[in-house]
This record gives sequence, C-alpha cells and structure tokens, in this order.
Amino acid sequence: MLAGRDTTSSALTWFFWLVSKNPQVETKILEELEMIIPADKMAAKWWKFDSKELNKLVYLHGALCEALRLYPPVPFQHKVPIVPDILPSGHHVVPNNKILFSLYAMGRMKSIWGDDCLEFKPQRWISEKGRIKHEPSYKFLAFNAGPRTCLGKEVAFTQMKAVAAAIIHNYNVQVVEGQLHSPNVSIILHMSSGLKMRVLSRWAE
Repeated sequence: MLAGRDTTSSALTWFFWLVSKNPQVETKILEELEMIIPADKMAAKWWKFDSKELNKLVYLHGALCEALRLYPPVPFQHKVPIVPDILPSGHHVVPNNKILFSLYAMGRMKSIWGDDCLEFKPQRWISEKGRIKHEPSYKFLAFNAGPRTCLGKEVAFTQMKAVAAAIIHNYNVQVVEGQLHSPNVSIILHMSSGLKMRVLSRWAE
C-alpha cells in the first residue's frame, strides 16, 4: 500500500529540502546534467531525460542516497526471530522477542558513517574511479536488507532520478525562509509541518 507512493514522495521532499540548503550540490547536479545532454540539444529548454541518460547520473544518484541515509522514508523497522538465535552483539533472542532498530539513528552514527555523518555529502557515494560506491545493505538500510530487500529498489531510483533531474534542470527550488521543520516519526518519515517552497523557472523570459 505504501511502496512507490508515500515512500518516494517522502524521499523526494527531503531531497529537495537538502538540495535547497546546499546550493553547491545543486550546482554540481546541474553540471552533471549538462554533460549528458546531446551537444545539438544544448539550447533546448525543458529537457526531459530518458532512462539511458539517467543511468549516467552518478552525482545525482549519490545525492539521493545521501538524502535516503539522513532521512529514510521508513525510519524504523522491526524483526522477530523464527527460532532462538544469538545476535552478533551476543544477545540471545527467542521467537517472542521483537527487535526494533532505527534507520534514522543509524544514518547519523559516527561509528557507521564517520565523523561527518551529519553532513550532506553526495561524494561519499562516489568511488575514486567516479562510479557509485556500493554500501552493504546492512549498513544502508533504506531499502531493507537480505531476503527482505525492496523488490522495487531500482524502479524507485529511476523514478526519483527522473523527477529530480527534470525539476533541477528546469527549475530552481527554494525553501521559503522562516519555516521550522523536524521529522515526524511515524510509519513514513514526513515533516512535522507542511513545507512551502518557491519554484522558479530557469527559462523565464
């Protein structure tokens, strides 16, 4: 019921909020977008990117991963063992134990992401060779892990990149100043209040 709708909209809301707060990230995304537009189409306005072009957007992919790390659409999960087991921590668990873990907290832990864990840094997802750096699903849990990994993960990334690329290329999104926002922890990680944004066309006459 929630997959591909509430989760995607939550992820994109936090993504645009983060980009608006980090103009240097927006500049790098724009530069990357310009690099994949065919030379004979550079003068074209309102460019819409196809799926093959979206696969080349390494920095944008990293920016989306960063947004998902800091603001995972599903902020917490729980697991229940089928049979008695011992966790890597040494704790014994039995079938009537429910194990809760916070993806929101994990994305902000220095022991997992380093001293700069609170910073929005898309480059942490890019390797020295300029490719997307793989992070284990048990470290980056936005799409769950193991047998429970989201079946729509690749579709979700394609959808988010398509929307993000089209919006950023054609518009400048600015958060209206004077608003106070905090995560509203529920099944889906929404903002505590409605977010007002100013959307300006890059091609305005």
